[in-house]
Amino acid sequence: MTPDDSTVPPSPPSDALAPDAKAAPQARNPLHGLTLEAILTQLVAAYGWEGLGQRINIRCFTSDPSIASSLKFLRKTPWAREKVESLFLFMQREQRRGRL
Repeated sequence: MTPDDSTVPPSPPSDALAPDAKAAPQARNPLHGLTLEAILTQLVAAYGWEGLGQRINIRCFTSDPSIASSLKFLRKTPWAREKVESLFLFMQREQRRGRL
């Protein structure tokens, strides 16, 4: 006796197995949903360009700084972007603790 195709239930689509599987990796990411521009704008508001340049010694923060030129550099330079994101997370922790 061989199983008939009509008696075998169809397998559910891969999305139906774990609806939150795609969202799970980002669920605890505090940067999820934030643009680099929003992060940079908040850092400039908190520290100013001079303070930002002191904390992260990158020429785009110290020599004729602007949001546009900084974004262009940060999008092309992963190590610099990581430093900016790290400083942003530090700033958020300090704000929650009431130190900033």
